[in-house]
Amino acid sequence: MKYEPAVPFLSEIVSYGSHKEIARTRYVNDKQITDHYAIIPTGQGLGALKSLSAVSVKVYDVIVRRFLSIFYPPAVYQKVTIVTKIKEESFFSSFKVLAEEGYLKVAGIPGQKKSSGNEAEESDGGDSGQNTDNRFFEKIQGLKKGMVLPVQSLDIKEGKTSPPKRYNSGSLILAMENAGQLIEDEELRAQIKGSGIGTSATRGEILKKLFNNKYLALNKKNQIVTPTLQGEMIYDVVDQSIKSLLNPELTASWEKGLTYVADGEITPDEYMTKLDHFIVSRTNGVKGLNNQYQLRSFYDRAARFYKKEKDKTK
Repeated sequence: MKYEPAVPFLSEIVSYGSHKEIARTRYVNDKQITDHYAIIPTGQGLGALKSLSAVSVKVYDVIVRRFLSIFYPPAVYQKVTIVTKIKEESFFSSFKVLAEEGYLKVAGIPGQKKSSGNEAEESDGGDSGQNTDNRFFEKIQGLKKGMVLPVQSLDIKEGKTSPPKRYNSGSLILAMENAGQLIEDEELRAQIKGSGIGTSATRGEILKKLFNNKYLALNKKNQIVTPTLQGEMIYDVVDQSIKSLLNPELTASWEKGLTYVADGEITPDEYMTKLDHFIVSRTNGVKGLNNQYQLRSFYDRAARFYKKEKDKTK
């Protein structure tokens, strides 16, 4: 590979010999490929790299470094956690320092400049991010349980919690992938852990369909995803008709059934019978609701937040 910034790392990889065993690792196994979405640098077309924008060059560099990282050993941190008490109040602090760079030598140390070798983090009542160095870390390690430490000062910090950030197309796909985190039942959460909503090959298409159907809107400038009035109405209709469809526990439950089929605990016919019964019973339930007039109030409530499109004929 003739990408100049990668040359020193390639030389180290050759000296390690780690590339020789790559075929036996989890990174390369043709027999287990179901869907593939990794981006791998080929080294071709490097002559055109100079004509790309600065942002594109940075993206390429990140991809190359991420790929080369798999040939390096893990990064090793030393960690210390301290619990201090003043009367009956407990304060929690944690510190860490990088002991062995490992793959971070290629990928870069989070929160640190490339020239720096240490990273530390302190948390007190949930706050974190204060940096430390090796000398300070060594002093911290010298502390023993039960030691009495002088308190020089105490400060009260006032703050406000921030609302969750709006979804963008990337974070929404991650939310679909990790949908099981919203499930309280441990067994069902474990069931959906490896699948989530959709698959890595279909989640993008699911979002694309939601955009094409005008259920979601995408701001092309900042990539923020917002619901449309039609999308909100779809949600309200489902919420007032078959609320379980909005719960990832339903997906986990049917995934659990598929696992039973795979393990031979139930037959495919038994699974399909239960699925057919679920669909028919819920559909008949919706038919008997006759709640179309009730849904009008949900439309009126949501419509106030959407501006009417200008008449294009004017």
